[in-house]
Amino acid sequence: MALNTPKRPKRPKRIVVKLGTNLLTSGKDSLDLETIGDIFSQIAAIKSSDIEVLIVSSGAVAAGRESLSRTPGKGKLQRGTVAYRQALAALGQPQLMMTFEQLFAKHDVEVAQALISRGDLQSRSRYLNVRNTLDALLSIGAVPILNENDVVAVEELAGEVYGDNDRLSAMVANTVDADLLILLGDMDGLHTSDPHIDPDSELISTVNEIDDTIVKAAQGPHDLQGSGGMASKLDAARMSMDSGIPMVIASGRVENVIESICNGEEIGTRFVSDVSRRESRKRWILTGRSEHRGSVAVDAGASNALKNNGNSLLPIGIVSVSGPFERGDIIEVTEIDGTTIGWGLASYPSTDVELIKGENSKALPDLLGHYYGAEVVHRNNLALP
Repeated sequence: MALNTPKRPKRPKRIVVKLGTNLLTSGKDSLDLETIGDIFSQIAAIKSSDIEVLIVSSGAVAAGRESLSRTPGKGKLQRGTVAYRQALAALGQPQLMMTFEQLFAKHDVEVAQALISRGDLQSRSRYLNVRNTLDALLSIGAVPILNENDVVAVEELAGEVYGDNDRLSAMVANTVDADLLILLGDMDGLHTSDPHIDPDSELISTVNEIDDTIVKAAQGPHDLQGSGGMASKLDAARMSMDSGIPMVIASGRVENVIESICNGEEIGTRFVSDVSRRESRKRWILTGRSEHRGSVAVDAGASNALKNNGNSLLPIGIVSVSGPFERGDIIEVTEIDGTTIGWGLASYPSTDVELIKGENSKALPDLLGHYYGAEVVHRNNLALP
């Protein structure tokens, strides 16, 4: 825990904003349209200043309670069961997205929905699919809205439930190489003790390390409506800091809170990592290099571009392919004589790479009949020794 005021951080270019259930509903069984509208006005404003925004939203289950009250057979569902929660999520998700779409339409902002689960981000091939889809949506100016797929992610599936989407938001931030993760709820940040109980509790403005003192401070009652709480937010902070991404916990009811946080103002609790995003991704790839599935050899021009210019690996520079490997596998990249250049995540399987080696990236759709991007290994997914 640090008490000194850190240097003001740089303004981010891409952020993930997680909206908590209590913020979206104000603790009730229906959506708080005024609060949501204000948050979306802020997001539209920062989008106009060239900051890309992704939203991880809770609230489907809460929104489903209102929908359930209008169904004739509402008494047939047993409260508290997994099936009950799944039904609420299924009823509430369309209501949630319809509300979001209507409120964003006032600002001429297009939204896109993505329901994902933990397995989607742990499987390397599905991770690439998610990343490519989100990058494509951001490139056309849309705001991706993500939520855990509560209809299929049940408690009996160990590790599949995130805790009010807190941990999911950290994984999404890492997936898209976000510059900042913001968790907005009805709490103004992490305190030295539970402020509902201890009148002497103080807000912790900056956390550089999650030690025993911070863990103890996060212990307290869970949110009334959401499934998270400060403990799950601390788990998200660990993931975010390990990924080299700063994270802020703040109240969504503070005026212009998102813009203020992006400007580096001292609002809520900011978790600061001393690990760069590049170092974090490199470490993750290097950890799995002993299990690499194959390799590609590149010509001298590609070798120089990879080692000295930080470029991605394009098919035109590939001379030979050794497999088999699948899309999302870690592969070794070598020079023609076998000298290792680095390791990276393959965007195409070895069968595809064999067909496109030496070819211009523009020819890929015609050669393959599908297109996963211009790169065989994107620079963000390449680790050099």
